Amino acid sequence: MSNPNQPEQPAGKEPTAPAKQIMIDIPADLKAVYANIAFISHTPAEMVIDFAQILPRTPKGNVQARIIMSPMHTKLLWRALGQNIANFERQFGEIRFPRTLADELFSFSPPNQGSDE
Repeated sequence: MSNPNQPEQPAGKEPTAPAKQIMIDIPADLKAVYANIAFISHTPAEMVIDFAQILPRTPKGNVQARIIMSPMHTKLLWRALGQNIANFERQFGEIRFPRTLADELFSFSPPNQGSDE
Protein backbone atom coordinates (compact mmCIF):
# COMPACT_ATOMS: atom_id res chain seq x y z
CA MET A 1 0.00 0.00 0.00
CA SER A 2 1.45 3.39 -0.95
CA ASN A 3 1.70 6.33 1.42
CA PRO A 4 -0.40 9.27 0.13
CA ASN A 5 2.05 11.74 1.75
CA GLN A 6 5.03 10.55 -0.29
CA PRO A 7 5.36 11.10 -4.05
CA GLU A 8 5.48 8.01 -6.27
CA GLN A 9 9.04 6.87 -7.07
CA PRO A 10 9.93 5.57 -10.54
CA ALA A 11 10.43 1.82 -10.69
CA GLY A 12 13.92 0.75 -9.61
CA LYS A 13 14.67 4.03 -7.81
CA GLU A 14 15.36 4.28 -4.10
CA PRO A 15 12.97 6.60 -2.26
CA THR A 16 14.62 9.89 -1.36
CA ALA A 17 14.36 11.44 2.07
CA PRO A 18 12.49 14.72 2.23
CA ALA A 19 14.75 17.79 2.35
CA LYS A 20 15.50 18.84 5.92
CA GLN A 21 14.93 22.43 6.85
CA ILE A 22 17.54 23.97 9.13
CA MET A 23 16.67 26.91 11.32
CA ILE A 24 19.47 29.34 12.21
CA ASP A 25 18.98 31.93 14.93
CA ILE A 26 20.81 35.25 14.75
CA PRO A 27 21.31 36.64 18.26
CA ALA A 28 19.74 40.07 18.74
CA ASP A 29 23.03 41.40 20.19
CA LEU A 30 25.20 40.09 17.32
CA LYS A 31 27.46 42.88 16.10
CA ALA A 32 28.39 43.11 12.46
CA VAL A 33 32.06 43.87 11.82
CA TYR A 34 33.71 45.41 8.79
CA ALA A 35 36.83 43.80 7.36
CA ASN A 36 38.88 44.99 4.41
CA ILE A 37 41.61 42.37 4.58
CA ALA A 38 41.77 38.65 5.36
CA PHE A 39 44.67 36.44 6.36
CA ILE A 40 44.31 32.77 5.57
CA SER A 41 46.31 29.90 7.03
CA HIS A 42 45.74 26.18 7.27
CA THR A 43 46.70 22.87 8.80
CA PRO A 44 45.86 19.47 7.33
CA ALA A 45 42.62 19.50 9.35
CA GLU A 46 41.40 23.09 9.27
CA MET A 47 41.42 26.43 7.50
CA VAL A 48 41.73 29.62 9.56
CA ILE A 49 40.52 32.94 8.18
CA ASP A 50 41.30 36.09 10.17
CA PHE A 51 39.21 39.06 9.05
CA ALA A 52 40.93 42.35 9.87
CA GLN A 53 40.33 46.05 9.48
CA ILE A 54 43.01 48.50 8.47
CA LEU A 55 42.01 52.15 8.46
CA PRO A 56 43.54 54.75 6.13
CA ARG A 57 46.63 56.54 7.46
CA THR A 58 46.87 54.01 10.32
CA PRO A 59 49.99 51.82 10.50
CA LYS A 60 48.28 49.07 12.47
CA GLY A 61 45.13 47.02 11.94
CA ASN A 62 43.00 44.81 14.16
CA VAL A 63 41.60 41.33 13.63
CA GLN A 64 37.83 41.64 13.92
CA ALA A 65 36.89 37.96 13.67
CA ARG A 66 38.56 34.57 13.32
CA ILE A 67 36.71 31.79 11.52
CA ILE A 68 37.96 28.20 11.69
CA MET A 69 36.47 25.75 9.20
CA SER A 70 37.15 22.28 7.87
CA PRO A 71 38.75 22.25 4.40
CA MET A 72 35.52 20.82 2.96
CA HIS A 73 33.38 23.60 4.47
CA THR A 74 35.90 26.19 3.31
CA LYS A 75 35.66 24.88 -0.25
CA LEU A 76 31.85 24.99 -0.04
CA LEU A 77 32.13 28.61 1.14
CA TRP A 78 34.51 29.37 -1.77
CA ARG A 79 31.98 27.86 -4.20
CA ALA A 80 29.08 29.81 -2.64
CA LEU A 81 31.07 33.06 -2.77
CA GLY A 82 31.85 32.47 -6.46
CA GLN A 83 28.17 31.90 -7.24
CA ASN A 84 27.15 35.01 -5.30
CA ILE A 85 29.81 37.17 -6.97
CA ALA A 86 28.61 35.96 -10.39
CA ASN A 87 25.01 36.79 -9.43
CA PHE A 88 26.06 40.21 -8.12
CA GLU A 89 27.98 41.01 -11.33
CA ARG A 90 25.06 39.91 -13.50
CA GLN A 91 22.81 42.30 -11.59
CA PHE A 92 25.16 45.24 -10.99
CA GLY A 93 28.05 44.84 -13.44
CA GLU A 94 31.63 43.69 -13.13
CA ILE A 95 33.47 44.41 -9.90
CA ARG A 96 36.59 46.33 -10.91
CA PHE A 97 39.75 46.71 -8.88
CA PRO A 98 41.62 50.01 -8.69
CA ARG A 99 45.36 49.78 -9.33
CA THR A 100 46.88 49.67 -5.86
CA LEU A 101 50.02 48.67 -4.03
CA ALA A 102 48.43 45.24 -3.61
CA ASP A 103 48.54 44.85 -7.41
CA GLU A 104 52.27 45.48 -7.33
CA LEU A 105 52.85 43.12 -4.41
CA PHE A 106 50.68 40.26 -5.63
CA SER A 107 50.93 40.46 -9.42
CA PHE A 108 52.76 37.61 -11.05
CA SER A 109 54.87 37.89 -14.15
CA PRO A 110 56.53 34.71 -15.31
CA PRO A 111 60.26 35.05 -15.84
CA ASN A 112 61.46 35.51 -19.39
CA GLN A 113 61.97 32.09 -20.86
CA GLY A 114 64.26 31.50 -23.79
CA SER A 115 65.26 35.15 -23.94
CA ASP A 116 68.84 36.02 -24.93
CA GLU A 117 68.72 39.41 -23.24
